[in-house]
Amino acid sequence: MIDKNVVKKLVDEWLQDKEYFLVDIDINQDDKIIVEIDHVDGVWIEDCVALSKFIEEHLNRDEEDYELEVGSAGLGQPFKVPQQYENFVGKEVEVMTAEGTKVRGVLKSVAGNDFVVTVRERVQVEGRKRPQLQNVDHTYQMDNVKYTKYLISFK
Repeated sequence: MIDKNVVKKLVDEWLQDKEYFLVDIDINQDDKIIVEIDHVDGVWIEDCVALSKFIEEHLNRDEEDYELEVGSAGLGQPFKVPQQYENFVGKEVEVMTAEGTKVRGVLKSVAGNDFVVTVRERVQVEGRKRPQLQNVDHTYQMDNVKYTKYLISFK
């Protein structure tokens, strides 16, 4: 079986001095290698091809038979690394909390493991009979939510 650390080292070497970042590497039992990269402006197919060729040049098919797939993380997929959160600040996201509640709002900020989502909620305002719609900030920890993903809008 191909060592994930070997593939990661190759990907890190290729990514050096590029604005791309590694999202995930998965190697299954059948030696299918899946490498996901991302970029603030999206991923170009030419760069996926270049990374794929780079990896293939450094792995020996005579020693290990493998299948290689290099692609982008996918726009509507859950975030896997902090850089993805940072890339979507100011955009609408969906958070599935650890308790199983879906929250939709605008990703306001990211600091370390924490991120803030601004949500439009009805809030009881003093001196008013009915709740008023207001922006309310909610803070979450990346490692304490089931997922966070960008909400694609076709408006």
